[in-house]
Amino acid sequence: MTMAIFLNGMSRTEIRDLTMAMIASGERMDFSGLGKPTTDKHSTGGVGDKITLPLMPLVATFGVAVPQLSGRGLGHTGGTLDKLESIPGWRATLSNDEIMAQLRDEGGVICAAGSGLAPADRKLYALRDITGTVEAIPLIASSIMSKKIAEGTGALVLDVKYGSGAFMRETERARELAQTMVELGADAGVATSALLTNMHVPLGRTIGNANEVRESVEVLAGGGPADVRELTVALAREMLALAGRDDADVEAALDDGRAMDTWRRVIRAQGGDPDAALPEAREQHVVTADRDGVLVEQQALPFGIAAWRLGAGRARKEDPVQHAAGIELHAKPGDAVRAGQPLFTLSADEPARFARALDAVEGAWRIGDPGEPVDDGGPLVLERITA
Repeated sequence: MTMAIFLNGMSRTEIRDLTMAMIASGERMDFSGLGKPTTDKHSTGGVGDKITLPLMPLVATFGVAVPQLSGRGLGHTGGTLDKLESIPGWRATLSNDEIMAQLRDEGGVICAAGSGLAPADRKLYALRDITGTVEAIPLIASSIMSKKIAEGTGALVLDVKYGSGAFMRETERARELAQTMVELGADAGVATSALLTNMHVPLGRTIGNANEVRESVEVLAGGGPADVRELTVALAREMLALAGRDDADVEAALDDGRAMDTWRRVIRAQGGDPDAALPEAREQHVVTADRDGVLVEQQALPFGIAAWRLGAGRARKEDPVQHAAGIELHAKPGDAVRAGQPLFTLSADEPARFARALDAVEGAWRIGDPGEPVDDGGPLVLERITA
């Protein structure tokens, strides 16, 4: 069946029927008793994509509940739960009653999805993996949307990435996936939209786990890298608009500390200490510019693979991650650099990991002359897709 779908595709009705059958294979959560709208976000994943961390408390600040059921990283794509588990005491596994209580009391939650949501998806994914049909768009869309619809959110925004570090590298394929998922949401009665976003270069200036938490907290404090703030604000506006709160001033909530206050409450509610020191790697390796010029290229995928090799990611679901491992980018495409200036720093607990990480980024960045075109993949948000 998976091979037939891969070769022949599926109609909108067929994808809907498959997705609804997958949802019916398990439980379905119901947040109608909260007395407030619910909205969620799903990202197809990328390099340095820590947006869920500042986004959830920002949206929850406006009286909209955010049930953010998230996953772990695999390969070069980081996992939200892995990042948050670098916070001492924070726990990812909550019961359904705990999720409901936290949404009611704090307005938001980031936790692991329960095994009862769309269990048929796990069986189908295992089949797709061994039959080489993982990249079939109907199967990708039904896999993502079966869990999100079963989760019970009233509105859903999809962050569908394209570019060198994205699951769907080609813009047209990313657009097709986004449209398919938006239609599935509409067919299931969930207000759904999608933003096509650029993953040609790493998002922000950190790649890893603990370092991405630090950067997220900077955004919640009104600072942080411009691209992380821009995408956080864009997705927050979209989520709130679908939940009926299109009058919300999300930038003000970042700048005046309200989103930070929500973040601290949510972290504490899940056992974490928002004031605790985050893990620091024992070893560092700094790569410097070999000439004056402008950084004109910085490919996301090789930097994601390098962070994985440093210990920030995993090859198999059961592998551990090193929370302190990762990369800090001191320059982004378009920045002027001088010879000897640090371009990026690799961090790991074992120095033996540096060689393979450096191999991964060989040829992935380039310094050009002033005026040379910068290969940044274009605008951060390319377009909005609705049903």
